[in-house]
Amino acid sequence: MRTQPPEFLYFDLGKVVLSFDYPIAVRRMADVAGVSERVIQEVVFDSGLEPAYERGDMTTEQFFETLFQRLGTRPDLDAFALAASDMFWENREVVELILRLRQSGYRTGVLSNTCEIHWRFCRDRRFPVLQQLFEVAALSYELRAMKPDPAIYRAAAALAGVAPAGIFFVDDRAEHVQGACHAGFDAVLFTSAADLAAALEQRGVRAA
Repeated sequence: MRTQPPEFLYFDLGKVVLSFDYPIAVRRMADVAGVSERVIQEVVFDSGLEPAYERGDMTTEQFFETLFQRLGTRPDLDAFALAASDMFWENREVVELILRLRQSGYRTGVLSNTCEIHWRFCRDRRFPVLQQLFEVAALSYELRAMKPDPAIYRAAAALAGVAPAGIFFVDDRAEHVQGACHAGFDAVLFTSAADLAAALEQRGVRAA
């Protein structure tokens, strides 16, 4: 742990700021596409299509074109995108903590493995509070790298304009925390909002 307070605070999105449930999306996509949940699971997730999309290897248009070709059906695009995205809900305690940190003058950002349709849905449609929470968005699909690839941590530090040693990061996955630590961040595993607040206080970061 660093002896000086961090200059910048990065938060993971999924399972930290927002919770989500993939089976909900699988069921809804299957309903919209008129195929079984098993087919959606195999084509979207097991095939590696989703990670390629999150890594920015393909555009949203290319993702859906490839997906529909593999499904052998062409459902309404807007309805399918909504079905794929409407699986999130706020971790209200974490959201309120970050809002207080912002009000106290701390710089904050989101560092997430995500895709364009999920990020646009969450930020612009379902949870506009995200626009208030984060000064910087370091997103895998834009940075063309996914945690725990060292490249995404280097890019996130550059976006924040802060050396890695000055960055605090919290994530719900141990391998992502380890990757951040290897990149020079001060990173902790997320367990609860209370534990996160305590970890920040230990580092001299106190919300209003």
